[in-house]
Amino acid sequence: MRDRQTDPILIAGPTASGKSALALALAENLGGAVVNADAIQVYDGWQILSARPDAADLARAPHRLYGHIAMDVAYSVGHWLRDVDAALDACRGAGQRPIIVGGTGLYLSALTEGLAQIPPVPADVRAEGDALRRDGGTDGLRAALVALDPAALDHLDPFNPARLQRAWEVLRATGRTLRDWQADTPPPLVPLEASTALVLTSAPAWLNARITRRFGQMVDLGALNEVARAHEAGLDPAWPSSRALGADALWDHLQGRMSRDAALALGALRTRQFAKRQRTWFRNRMTAWRTVRIDETPAEDLVSSIV
Repeated sequence: MRDRQTDPILIAGPTASGKSALALALAENLGGAVVNADAIQVYDGWQILSARPDAADLARAPHRLYGHIAMDVAYSVGHWLRDVDAALDACRGAGQRPIIVGGTGLYLSALTEGLAQIPPVPADVRAEGDALRRDGGTDGLRAALVALDPAALDHLDPFNPARLQRAWEVLRATGRTLRDWQADTPPPLVPLEASTALVLTSAPAWLNARITRRFGQMVDLGALNEVARAHEAGLDPAWPSSRALGADALWDHLQGRMSRDAALALGALRTRQFAKRQRTWFRNRMTAWRTVRIDETPAEDLVSSIV
């Protein structure tokens, strides 16, 4: 019989919802390790702007898969699954219960549902996809997808350019839609029944206020300097790492194209919009996960109801 007390704990939640604080409290309580499931927190250049755990947090519990990828590397969900598989092995070897936490729904869904083994997209097709996204945006990507297959938009977020580009590239390169490939998905790395899976929810107004406050705090802590360093190092808008929320607004301010107040307002707005998309993903894709109201109880007080 499996010991449920060693099963991974999975925590999904929108940005700024307090999921990292809950994960850290659980790791301290259980002698566990916090494992990252956020697509931007993997990059080494975004300590502040991605709200990566700071030195004080790292001293309280082991953390894995944070800041381990160079900014110019294209890091996919497949790469993350390979890394998290190794992280789970490391946790087992160290006697640590894994607390896997993040807001990247695709990572967590792939972890618990499996990931289709899609062939790599050729460089020339990737270049075409980059051009489509650059020149036509989401409208152009949607039109290109429909031109290849009228049903290609089914089950895709029509406002997520990265996901639309990926769907177009796969269909263009293989002749099969993402949905077709996903039908041949192998077993998941961590089935839901072998985990404690939590998805955090809150009143939108509560979360929006936290997002606005936190974005201002990030700027106070040095996010502008962080953005400047990233551009000095050659940050390219085509890199996945460039999608850190608010980075483009802060860069516009540094270039004199936008006031500081306007940059803060735009960065917070885009973060709120992203959180809304995260909530939609969780609501539609994580119906079997246990819902936890994070705005009603402090993270530390939730621990006893989870373990």
